[in-house]
Amino acid sequence: MQFWGRRLFLENSRVSAPISETKYIKASNRVSVYDFIKLAKPGIIVSNSIAAFGGFWIAFVGSEKPLTGLAFFMTMITAMLGTAFVMASGTVYNNYFDRHMDAKMERTRSRASVTGKMPPALILTYGSVLGIAGLAMLYSLNPLTAILGLAAFIFYAIIYTVWVKRASVWSTFVGSFPGAAPPLMGYCAITGEISVTAVMLYAIMFLWQPPHFWAIGIRRKEEYRAAGVPLLPVVKGNHVTKVKMIQYIAVLVPVTLLFPFSLGTGHISPFYFLTALVLGGIWIKKSMQGFKTDDDVKWAKDMFVYSLIYFCLLFFVMMIDSFVMLLI
Repeated sequence: MQFWGRRLFLENSRVSAPISETKYIKASNRVSVYDFIKLAKPGIIVSNSIAAFGGFWIAFVGSEKPLTGLAFFMTMITAMLGTAFVMASGTVYNNYFDRHMDAKMERTRSRASVTGKMPPALILTYGSVLGIAGLAMLYSLNPLTAILGLAAFIFYAIIYTVWVKRASVWSTFVGSFPGAAPPLMGYCAITGEISVTAVMLYAIMFLWQPPHFWAIGIRRKEEYRAAGVPLLPVVKGNHVTKVKMIQYIAVLVPVTLLFPFSLGTGHISPFYFLTALVLGGIWIKKSMQGFKTDDDVKWAKDMFVYSLIYFCLLFFVMMIDSFVMLLI
């Protein structure tokens, strides 16, 4: 009896294991809300939304007749959601076009677009719905903001992703054009026009991007090489990339210092100027350390992290300082 009982237990175990495993596999293949969120690259959306709100806020405090009450709140929500949706649409399309390339990279091979968890048709539908909804929101504010959003989408999802990223070492430079659109869109959501201040915000975002993304490129160089992406560190090497990074930062710092002058007096205090100077000085120092380091990957990680700190602090101080000056 003991033998048969043990045998029966083992046979039942062998029979039930595949069934439970099949249920697990089916459950794991179900598309979840998290899959949709991850496909939109939330990290990029959050950082770009900070820049978009920075542009929105700077335009608001500089308005001769600023919006108040419900009008301000509805305009802000519409501008932020519209910009975020258009950006998310671009990143979803980027994931669709890059899915075969992403399969060769460790950090991207688990995406639902790569594993087949989300069918290509669903990805395109998702991206299209986001884009149409976002553009409709932006158009409800003014045509210019919607046009900027559409141009940024086409430039990023088609020109950059499909063409330049696969063919040119300067893809990061080209990708910075649509990548710098969020603060410009946020600004135009209020003003309906492009001013010197809007151009300065665009320039800050444009110059910040290459050092930020090349830091990722150095860290993940072999993955990009395996995927066949002709990124600057892959084609020209780390030393040339470091030189280019410091060149961009060296131009970015004076642009951030000149930014307050585009607003006129009374909008931003010397506190922003001092903050921009210190943050920029630290970034330049860190970039110079790259020529002395024995561990490029560790240095690149430090540069990547600091670039995010720099970006967030610069825009936060810009917004807070302008708000304080508005109250004075």
